[in-house]
Amino acid sequence: MMKFRFRRQGNDPHREKIKQDLFAFSKTVEHGFPNQPSALAYDPKRQLLAIGTKSGAMKIYGAPGVEMTGLHKDTAAVTQIHFLYGQGRILSLLDDNTIHLWEIVQRENRSHLVEVHSFNLPGRPENKSSKCSLVQSSAWFCHLSVGFLNLQNTPNKSLLFVMLFTCLVIPLFSVPEEYKCGKSLGPVESLQEHPQDSDKILIGYSRGLVVLWDLNSRHVVNLFLGKQQLESLVWERSGNSFVSSHSDGGYMVWAVSSSNPCTHDPISSTVPYGPFPCKAVNKILWRTTESGSPLVLFSGGMPRASYGDRHCLTILQDSNHVTLDFTSRVIDFFTIHCTDKDKEFDDPSALVVLLEEELIVIDLQMAGWPTVPAPYLAPLHSSAITCSCHISNVLPKLWERVISAGQQQSSKFLFNNWPICGGKNLASDPKQKELLLTGHEDGTVRFWDASGVSLKPLYKLSTANIFQTDCDHNDSLTQAGEEEWPPFRKVGCFDPYSDDPRLGIQKISVCKYSGKLVVAGTAGQVIVMVLSDEKSDHMIDVATVDLLQDREGFTWKGHDRLPPKSGSVVFAPGFQPVVLVQCMPPAAVTAVTLHAEWNLIAFGTSHGFGLFDYHRRSPVLARCTLHPNDSLAMEGPLSRVKSLKKSLRQSFRRIRKSRVSGKKRAVVYSPTNKVQEANAQLAEHDAEVTPVQRRIEPRSADDSLSGVVRCLCFADTFLRDGTHHGPTMWAGTNSGSVYAYALDVPSQEKFSEQSVEALLGKEIQLMHRAPVVSIAVLDGRGNPLPEPYEVSRDLAKAPDMQGSHSVLIASEEQFKVFMLPKVSAKTKFKLTAHEGCRVRKVALSNFTSVSSEEYSENALVCLTNLGDIHMFSVPALRPQVRYDCIRKEDISGIASCVFTKTGQGFYLISPSEYERFSLSARVITEPLCISCNVMSSLLGQKKKVTMLVILSGLLDEMRSALSSPVLDSPNSSADITLDTTGELTVEDVKDFLMCALFTDLFWSITVEFILGSPQCFASLGLWMKLRITSGTSLKKMGGLLEFSSTEASWQTAGGEEHLQHKQTRGTAVNTVVCEE
Repeated sequence: MMKFRFRRQGNDPHREKIKQDLFAFSKTVEHGFPNQPSALAYDPKRQLLAIGTKSGAMKIYGAPGVEMTGLHKDTAAVTQIHFLYGQGRILSLLDDNTIHLWEIVQRENRSHLVEVHSFNLPGRPENKSSKCSLVQSSAWFCHLSVGFLNLQNTPNKSLLFVMLFTCLVIPLFSVPEEYKCGKSLGPVESLQEHPQDSDKILIGYSRGLVVLWDLNSRHVVNLFLGKQQLESLVWERSGNSFVSSHSDGGYMVWAVSSSNPCTHDPISSTVPYGPFPCKAVNKILWRTTESGSPLVLFSGGMPRASYGDRHCLTILQDSNHVTLDFTSRVIDFFTIHCTDKDKEFDDPSALVVLLEEELIVIDLQMAGWPTVPAPYLAPLHSSAITCSCHISNVLPKLWERVISAGQQQSSKFLFNNWPICGGKNLASDPKQKELLLTGHEDGTVRFWDASGVSLKPLYKLSTANIFQTDCDHNDSLTQAGEEEWPPFRKVGCFDPYSDDPRLGIQKISVCKYSGKLVVAGTAGQVIVMVLSDEKSDHMIDVATVDLLQDREGFTWKGHDRLPPKSGSVVFAPGFQPVVLVQCMPPAAVTAVTLHAEWNLIAFGTSHGFGLFDYHRRSPVLARCTLHPNDSLAMEGPLSRVKSLKKSLRQSFRRIRKSRVSGKKRAVVYSPTNKVQEANAQLAEHDAEVTPVQRRIEPRSADDSLSGVVRCLCFADTFLRDGTHHGPTMWAGTNSGSVYAYALDVPSQEKFSEQSVEALLGKEIQLMHRAPVVSIAVLDGRGNPLPEPYEVSRDLAKAPDMQGSHSVLIASEEQFKVFMLPKVSAKTKFKLTAHEGCRVRKVALSNFTSVSSEEYSENALVCLTNLGDIHMFSVPALRPQVRYDCIRKEDISGIASCVFTKTGQGFYLISPSEYERFSLSARVITEPLCISCNVMSSLLGQKKKVTMLVILSGLLDEMRSALSSPVLDSPNSSADITLDTTGELTVEDVKDFLMCALFTDLFWSITVEFILGSPQCFASLGLWMKLRITSGTSLKKMGGLLEFSSTEASWQTAGGEEHLQHKQTRGTAVNTVVCEE
């Protein structure tokens, strides 16, 4: 009996250097649509889109390839996002009552999204901020339960000024009697800046009262006495009128007149879907157009009884009326329009709608307002993802044909119509094209361009039209409904409901050289498809393969097969089915593989595996792998027969068997006793010679579902003898059995005349009966065998057929290499014994050195149930590196992981997002983009500084200086001139600088105290505005901000923006510096 020992070896410096050049782990980019979006913002100057999520993520998007991601420190939902117009700064409001300031900064020649400051809003955490508004030129307002927070810019948009004033901003004598009782005004629902006068702001209360407030004089300019509950406000471009939307499903247009300070009635009031009760119009936009008629867009407002459950957005202009009907809730929307104040009209070009499950863009300039396809942010989960497959180094011809088929499916719009085009993608074009194929619950296979940062949809293949389902009936009902009022138009591709769960795709196999595709589904259907550039109308050949082989005692209790359509079927250009192979019983397909050069497909279910010749349309082999106790295999995943009582009983039986197997028994020759003997030898072995190993209990052959076929593969290797190689097929099962068949495949000229024959050559039973996860055949040099057609078309080196081949069998517990054709064990690695984990995913990948493109190594990549990734050399199985990749609690993420042949991988971090990671030091796909920062234009210019300091305590001398009655009013202020040679030290204050921004230069150092209301003084203290002049420098050092006075110019050193300094100095603590 051969014994395998793993001695501890010292680190070889040369080998360690090689491993550093080959392997490096990094999570690079997130593909897909953000999970649970909660906020939306757009910067019209920089043309950047921002999305916030309920998990606290911040994502910035621009042109394809321009992506930036940030994450708040605390997991709290982002309720609102606002761009500081054109400045590369973003304000986010979270539901934990915090405001966060983000900046797009330049590091290592690329842009990053960085959080530079956060601020806890006053009040208890349960008193959430109600409404916020960012005005373009002056201020950002946040309405709190205790008042308003005003973050105000100076006219040149560089000073961030913070102040707090009381909630009661409206003099009571200005309000009619019915608005004066208690809290009858209600919360603030909307804040909107005047489009022509930034000193005026429109404040809308839930009660219906709307106030036009003057920020400078702090008084009411106009009152608008609405009588309906207010939902939102929007200005008309000229500022002469505004529109309010209400809870009764209507909207009103109000005139703004200086001669009439109190307006009781609007110009017009409209309920578009009345007169029956309607749901609230949550948000409304009013855009002027050069054609004359305004464009009105609003969400909600549907008739409550008939369509109250619909998620709709309405577009109105003259007689044009469209009701966009979505399949998920509307989060927010905006229009892309002219923001130049010198222009007379808005002239919107596009509408962007953020839904709960997808992003929709509507072209407002083309007739009919069509949808613009998105080059990114596509909803991967339009139907639930059930499987995935990655194809590396796609041939140009196949790529062009797939692109062509996809373009014929979609509209005439191309990606260059995408209106969100800010920033610049600096990444070079990928050296090779990559495809990611995803199988879905509704029977579709979607092709995605995975070559770069943006995961672009290319082509959608549907298998539902092959079978008789209720799809056609449902479509006719939908079309009939669309002709009724309101004029609904179905928009978006998110559809979580499947017409038949049996359509779900379980496995995919592709030959990129021949353009053949095999998809297998939940009801045992295996479909062979061929890529065609022309439309076709033909019948599909149907064949049935009985995997039970008339075995008695088994009765299928699961779902029925999908009935195929009779007669010819019309298929669009793209992948078209030619053969449908139906497995019986119709259980879900668990493994499938394709060999296009031999015209063979192999497939497996929980009952056995089959081999099919799709050229001759004839089955070659069917093998049943069921154990007599495999009762669960006969029920199927959709069966209702399986009871909870039966499942519990079987679980207790397994526990009892595992306990009994550990006890000493009489010596009987069996695999179980061999495992116990091996474990005993491991326990007695010297610990210095071998690392500590865990005992592995053997699995019983009676376990349910032991016949499930887990993997299949084809290989041209030595199976019958050591001198003649030929086609073989390998199959691995859940019980640790491996079947190897020698195939007699006729030559290309005799394919139509002779049939393929299969003969069982070897049968291997792994000792621990662990499920076989993967099988791969290695050539004489230890390299994986090339794919079909690779060698014949001179696309890969011919394998070494002179030396002895080997087969690598990976089970859930260990990796083992057997020599062929004798199937003698060569080496193994017990992963479960060493690491205490089980193998979930395995792949062979090629890693190229970052130092030399000519040097590369093959490695076995393994993902375990603990979420970590191990890599081993091939065929020696020596451990190389280990990385933590996925949380062990993320079972769906581990199950969805797929590796590429170049050392990358994908896994689902949510139903709608793939996380992409790289294991290679050379092959990395990550965002490399730049967003033109305003700071870059300021380098070398004279610049001036103003800091804002918040003090919660002052020296007694300062308090006495502020005790003058002149300062008792919140609107009063006093200037105190300080000695320019003095020093403001840490001891002078207790709570210091909240934020610092740069503005105009002043010629003396002054301190201005603005005293809040007496109620706020105890908790908030004093606000201290410090103006430093005569040339200033700032430099952030840890938590300190140092400043001094001199002539200054912008410089950058060590990644920190600062100014040269001399003379006057000062210090402030807990500082965040924000540059323009």
